[in-house]
Amino acid sequence: MAPEVIACEQQYDYSYDARCDVWSLGITAIELGDGDPPLFDMHPVKTLFKIPRCLIKDFEKRPSVTHLLEHPFIKQVHGKDMSLQKQLAELIQEQQQLGSITKTRHERIHTRRPYHVDGADRYSLDDDLVNLEVLDEDTIIHQLQKRYADLQIYTYVGDILIALNPFQNLSIYSPQFSKLYHGVKRSSNPPHIFASADAAYQSMVTFSKDQCIIISGESGAGKTESAHLIVQHLTFLGKANNRALREKILQVNPLVEAFGNACTAINDNSSRFGKYLEMMFTPTGAVMGAKISEYLLEKSRVIKQAVGEKNFHIFYYIYAGLYHQKKLSEYRLPDKKPPRYIDNETGRVMHDIVTKDSYGRQFEAIQHCFRIIGFTDEEVYSVYRILTGILNTGNIEFAAISSQHQTDKSEVPNPEALDNAAALLSIGSEELQEALTSHCVVTRGETIIRTNTVDKAADVRDAMSKALYGRLFSWIVNRINTLLQPDKNICNAGNGMNVGILDIFGFENFTRNSFEQLCINIANEQIQFYFNQHIFALEQMEYQSEGIDAAKVEYEDNRPLLDMFLQKPMGLLSLLDEESRFPQATDLTLVDKFEDNLRCKYFWRPKGVELSFGIQHYAGKVLYDACAFLEKNRDTLPADVVVVLRTSENKLLQQLFSSPLTKTGNLAQARARVTAASRSLPPQLSAGRIKSPKNLLKVDTMEVMRHPEETTNMKRQTMASYFRYSLMDLLSKMVVGQPHFIRCIKPNDDREALMFSHERVLLQLQYTGILETVKIRQKGYSHRILFEEFVKRYYYLAFKAHETPLGSRENCLAILEKSKLDNWILGKTKVFLKYYHIEQLNLFLREVIGRVVVMQAYIKGWLGARRYKKVKEKREKSAVTIQSAWRGYEARRKYKEIRNRRTDAAIHIQAAFRGYIVRKNYTRLKTSTVCAADPQLTSSCFTSDFGCEEHWQQTSNLSFPEVPDFLHKQTKKDLDEISASPFIQKYSLEMNDPQSIGQPQSVADHQLSSPLRSHKKGGSENCLEQKLRTPRRRCQQPKMLNSPEDNMYYNQLNGTLEYQGSKRKPRKLGQIKVLDGDDEYYKSLSAIESVPEDDSLLSSPSSSSRGVSFAQS
Repeated sequence: MAPEVIACEQQYDYSYDARCDVWSLGITAIELGDGDPPLFDMHPVKTLFKIPRCLIKDFEKRPSVTHLLEHPFIKQVHGKDMSLQKQLAELIQEQQQLGSITKTRHERIHTRRPYHVDGADRYSLDDDLVNLEVLDEDTIIHQLQKRYADLQIYTYVGDILIALNPFQNLSIYSPQFSKLYHGVKRSSNPPHIFASADAAYQSMVTFSKDQCIIISGESGAGKTESAHLIVQHLTFLGKANNRALREKILQVNPLVEAFGNACTAINDNSSRFGKYLEMMFTPTGAVMGAKISEYLLEKSRVIKQAVGEKNFHIFYYIYAGLYHQKKLSEYRLPDKKPPRYIDNETGRVMHDIVTKDSYGRQFEAIQHCFRIIGFTDEEVYSVYRILTGILNTGNIEFAAISSQHQTDKSEVPNPEALDNAAALLSIGSEELQEALTSHCVVTRGETIIRTNTVDKAADVRDAMSKALYGRLFSWIVNRINTLLQPDKNICNAGNGMNVGILDIFGFENFTRNSFEQLCINIANEQIQFYFNQHIFALEQMEYQSEGIDAAKVEYEDNRPLLDMFLQKPMGLLSLLDEESRFPQATDLTLVDKFEDNLRCKYFWRPKGVELSFGIQHYAGKVLYDACAFLEKNRDTLPADVVVVLRTSENKLLQQLFSSPLTKTGNLAQARARVTAASRSLPPQLSAGRIKSPKNLLKVDTMEVMRHPEETTNMKRQTMASYFRYSLMDLLSKMVVGQPHFIRCIKPNDDREALMFSHERVLLQLQYTGILETVKIRQKGYSHRILFEEFVKRYYYLAFKAHETPLGSRENCLAILEKSKLDNWILGKTKVFLKYYHIEQLNLFLREVIGRVVVMQAYIKGWLGARRYKKVKEKREKSAVTIQSAWRGYEARRKYKEIRNRRTDAAIHIQAAFRGYIVRKNYTRLKTSTVCAADPQLTSSCFTSDFGCEEHWQQTSNLSFPEVPDFLHKQTKKDLDEISASPFIQKYSLEMNDPQSIGQPQSVADHQLSSPLRSHKKGGSENCLEQKLRTPRRRCQQPKMLNSPEDNMYYNQLNGTLEYQGSKRKPRKLGQIKVLDGDDEYYKSLSAIESVPEDDSLLSSPSSSSRGVSFAQS
């Protein structure tokens, strides 16, 4: 599909996306038939330039499909479908017989093959003017015009880029083009500004050296836009993980240009200041910060603009933004008549502000920039108040009043503008009026207040406005530098590298040229001198010192002209400063002094015009109007105004006038200490002004008066001195890095696209020295490298990595021969190379290092895999050890819990079982006692005992189906021991003898026979009251006694029970205790008896029981 059709899909206001033109249909047919689209063998950039020439520019006028159906050729098809199909089949058969390869549909339409060209098409000779065989002005002009017609606006002159302003938007700056110009050979792609940015970036990373990109040209040649594109591509090349930082850097230029650019007669977005942007990179090439240096802001534009020009952009943006937000009343701005500072002779300022959407969009963009870069809402609010305060200050008007003693006194007849300005600046209106209409003079310790005339008061008002705007602009730049400074945690700024981008105001020659144009043109003279020194002078000096036979190239040296401006004490700027120190000096005396002292061919004074003089610049003759030269150079700001502004409640405004100025005239970066004295008026100045008692502060007058002098430097510094120091500072930054030049050319003065003015371009080529540059790049050697540095850079190409060759001539020769370069020369101490040799050597070096990196990657991968395997095995072993230890711990913990639960369960079972046995024995003993008292009940007692035993056995078997094995074994063992004793055997024999049964003995017999019979009969545990206590095993926990019966039973078995009134001997092992009536245990268990007992009956068993002793066998 045609690119034009695809582009039109985004135009929702048209219905073109639903149609298709004839051209795109033809392209589709060719793709289906041949498989290759038209212009496939050209570079995509050149293709974009070629396609529009094949199409009608207005897509609404192209023929559509409906028109195609009306074409005579299409009409002939009707009714001939079968015949045409037969002809097509024959054509296809013939093509197959000829051996043509039939491509599949996928191959024909979706080839997706990368762009590739072979042979001579890879690099066009037209891309570089050095390749021209005939070097003259006409040939160069013809070549540039031909390329410009094809929208190829970039052309190389060796390593220098020429950029012609297309005056239209081109689609060659997208991220896809950024990828094309990333670390590739320069000849692989057409000339582009991205290639120059990539060359600077690659040189910085390869050589670890700072770089400098110098953009020069006339005003309106496209320098500012070129600077934007370079920043865009450098940000792409130096991608870092911090995406917010990249966005901040991209937002810097729009914000600074809104405050520093303005519309002039020849350029709608002209830079009215010099800007040097330093992008900071880590040693690996990742962007880590940025810094801006600003020079020579044209502050006079704030108060007055020439015919056809405008004030700085920000005033129009903020006015339109506040108007659409309905906040004009909040900032004291009128909605019908614009302020005097932005009004012009056309009277259409308010109409443009209200109707133009561009101003409103720009205001929103500025707010977005503030937010992205990191300004707080309070800071932005203070900036808006200061800007609107400047606009209201411009509306203050003065009128002369006369009194008895003074006739030149001035006052403010309409206090509305004064009150508005004072309110926005957060200062007192009376103090502001006094500072504008009078001034203090300190003479021999006395303060004298003098009034200002109307003109003087207006000058003070304008000086205050210029100072406010200039210091605010410096503060914004310093704030941006603070927010974009490198993060110390990432990389120290001292270890990083910089790529500087110089975007300075271009050479200007207006109908009326004033002091500002003189400073701008001197700065351009300095840039041209730097270009000449680097391209011509230094190169030819090294030819002579190294003994190289090279053709000398003549060029126009502007050093004498620059000396006329900058030398001391007879230079133009020095004479201007000298004349500015005389109070009675005028602009006419200044021009006379110039004429008397500047006697050279570059200066002349036209006849018939007093206040004018002419300078023969490198770019042509310029006539300057000397009116107001001295006043602009002095740039006086009265101390009274500074003191009043320091009393502001606005913290930002206090900071602006409390910080000192640098030698370049900018606000110092460090914040000055604001003392109580600096924020208050001295008593002499406050007399008759301040009515509020709370504002009366006792401060040191001399201390307060000293601060404005330090801040304004009105007696020491002038605009010329600021300008001189700014040039010195700018050059000191430029000479540090390796320069890359971009010469912007203005093709016409009408700012029309595709219009090439032969004379206009030729003039620019002449004064920029392009023809001489082409010659010296063709014949000369732009790169001169010392032997040691050359070997250190490129020894990889001819030596092994572990070798350290010396920086000798022989080693350099070996490297050059190994690289197979030509047209190089070896001097005494340096290697002389062409401009394209460095690129070739860098590509070779990158290839060698790439192979080394691949080998290192494989080795590191293998080492890493082996290290990982060892670590993995070690971790697995550690994991097994940890798991084993944990499982052992867990098993022991669970075993301990199970053992504790079983022990607790056994204790509960034993306690319950023993309690049950004790209660049964008690019942049996009680029954046997009753039977012993009544002989008639003996037989029934025995019967009941046997019944009870049987019943208990059955019950116990039902209640306790499962008895622990250890209880069975222990019980059986105890019973066997008891039955094996001699006493038991004797007792059993006596029981078998009926005559031996007596009444006293029956109780004891019953006490022993009952458990024995129970054991023989059922084998249950009711005989355990007879057995001895089983000894505990080692480490066995003591058994718990859960009831009084268990406690007493335990004491009974161990012989610990004592009787009151008698001391019983401890029983021996195996002895069985027989209870008597006086037994304490018995009494405790038989507190409540159902059958009363007789004392006689109780005494007899007691006596008999004491007499009975169980002999121990």
